[in-house]
Amino acid sequence: MTNILKAIKNIMDRPIIQLRDFYTGRNRANSIGESLENYVKDCFADTFELNEADRITHFNEVFSYLGNQNNPPDIILKNGDAIETKKVQSLNSNLALNSSYPKAKLFSSSPMLTKACKECETWVEKDIIYAIGHTSDIEVKQLWFIYGDCFAADKEVYDRIKDVISSGVNDISDIEFTETKELGKVKKVDPLGVTDLRIRGMWHIENPNKIFSYLGLSDSKAKFQLLCLIKKEKFDSFPEIDKQYLLTFTNENYLISDIKIKSPNNPVDLMEAKLITFKIL
Repeated sequence: MTNILKAIKNIMDRPIIQLRDFYTGRNRANSIGESLENYVKDCFADTFELNEADRITHFNEVFSYLGNQNNPPDIILKNGDAIETKKVQSLNSNLALNSSYPKAKLFSSSPMLTKACKECETWVEKDIIYAIGHTSDIEVKQLWFIYGDCFAADKEVYDRIKDVISSGVNDISDIEFTETKELGKVKKVDPLGVTDLRIRGMWHIENPNKIFSYLGLSDSKAKFQLLCLIKKEKFDSFPEIDKQYLLTFTNENYLISDIKIKSPNNPVDLMEAKLITFKIL
């Protein structure tokens, strides 16, 4: 079974910066966005060098679900975490989450998930990793692996806002509403009954480089930088062999350290976390 610690090992063993060239050369991508998505899959599956048939077969062994841009998450590891990949082309750009608010955890009861996602295995709740790549048109310059519960509040915080907005829209008189997964959908707005209105949420969240600016993590001089932020209790839950590899790995451009970060639900509370960084200078 794969996990984020193995993915970090695979990246350090086989760092690939020129993503577009690597993946277009294998006919796996037509854009840097697709290349980044493929890179994240290969990091977790350790399938960088496999031909396409063997790669797909191995995906079946390590992933229980592969989504797309319209149906997050992008990946669910078998009996493991969910992964959502985001691309930004500026080091500190906000993340566009569209109609899906930021998640500390992923719940199978979410109406935003597809039936296939909900039924890919028997599950109720999963930890979710945001894989955030800062890219140019041809290469990846920085890659964040950050767990949702390190920077997103509990779902009740976001549901409260969404529910109040939806309730307010539904209280408008003389309007025909229809059931929707969005904030609201109004039918027959005009006297002729020919105009509809969709009310969608467009969620954004700040880039981890800005959220954790108080830690001074980003190195703009590095050709490539990998950063992973994970709560200590989650790190401790992984297999000993995977933890020991990262705890004993030595490289002048690699660091694993214990830090404290602000709780997303109450900033005065500090949470114990592990920070893992790897650079190519």
